[in-house]
Amino acid sequence: MSLSAVTSKLSDLKKCQTDIGTGMDIVTEVALDLVEIEGSEEDLKKLEQMMLDCARLDREITCFVEAVEQITTEARQQPPEAMFTLKNRVRECFAELEGSLSESDLQRHKKVVSYRESLQNAQKLANPSAAASTDDELDEDIVVTQSQQKLTCPLTLLEMVNPVRNKKCNHHYDHDAVLDMIRRNESQKKKSRCPVVGCSNTDVKQSDLVADVAMKRMIQKKQGPRT
Repeated sequence: MSLSAVTSKLSDLKKCQTDIGTGMDIVTEVALDLVEIEGSEEDLKKLEQMMLDCARLDREITCFVEAVEQITTEARQQPPEAMFTLKNRVRECFAELEGSLSESDLQRHKKVVSYRESLQNAQKLANPSAAASTDDELDEDIVVTQSQQKLTCPLTLLEMVNPVRNKKCNHHYDHDAVLDMIRRNESQKKKSRCPVVGCSNTDVKQSDLVADVAMKRMIQKKQGPRT
């Protein structure tokens, strides 16, 4: 097999990672459904283990791709006979990279982190009065008002369509609105301050924004089915 053919096969393998990511998103959606219907903790733990299994497979593919790319790059600089040892060298390199994987690497996988954050947010949104106060019962009107405020973008002052959360300050904005703000300020060589009154975050960056799947589901559920 030529090196160009190897590169082609790697492209197919990378597409598998996209499919794994899609599968992990589906698992997250199922878990959020369970939270909404107050499913069992045991079922949520099984889904989390499924996420970790997918994370391991994703990491292993990454290691294999890295091993192949590293060895084939070296082979291009070596005599033709080096091709005869290519398979063994890739296997050794992959084993070394795979051996460096740890449980903490899987726990830090972005999809696993997103899964846990989405469940936490879903549980808070499902019971806003409990999240707001553990000591005193809040007036029902106050709870409703607080819930509405959470769903309102501080930039547009409208209900969010595609909410994102800032990892630094935990404030939410509508995706398009906050990106417009960041781009506008970047064009003027300025930093973007979090638009939430009283927030000390003076440097909102696109890399700090993560989609809030649980909040988006809550907004869609509140709006009802589209006709």
